[in-house]
Amino acid sequence: MQLNPYGADVVNFAAELANRPPASADELADRCRTAGLVLERPVEPSDLDQTLAVIDAWTNVVDATGERAKAELVNEMLARSAAYPRLTDHAHGWHLHYRDDLQSLGAVLFALISVGTAMHLVSRGMDRLGRCAAAGCGTIFADTSRTARQRYCSQPCANRDAVRRHRARQSTPST
Repeated sequence: MQLNPYGADVVNFAAELANRPPASADELADRCRTAGLVLERPVEPSDLDQTLAVIDAWTNVVDATGERAKAELVNEMLARSAAYPRLTDHAHGWHLHYRDDLQSLGAVLFALISVGTAMHLVSRGMDRLGRCAAAGCGTIFADTSRTARQRYCSQPCANRDAVRRHRARQSTPST
């Protein structure tokens, strides 16, 4: 898999990082490789710090209420990570980068997550990032469903919530 700023991969990766932040530069490197990101330079502790900062900014986008608020936050992220787009063939054939060459991993992730989130929101809908509706969960997800109605982070959370609602109805006396 190649992280594609036009697809769902990057917002799903951002959600994964937000839900389970990496604890070290080595863990960040491993998770990036697992996600299909080509690492061109060694991963430093400063990359972890920058990645955690972008995830904090991204989480603010997820939690923002209203389209304008989300757009303003994404625009701030885009402005902070801006570079002119360029074609490159460094790893997987020709593809587009939204960053300068030879940037640190933290800067690369900032650009990928910013552009990927912008593309996700404008192509799928401004309300397609959210938190699980199951009581006590709060896990972040990127809604990539065809129906645009995702409310839960996973099927187990949806099932638990359905059982909870069913039991609540059963325990309520009929009038």
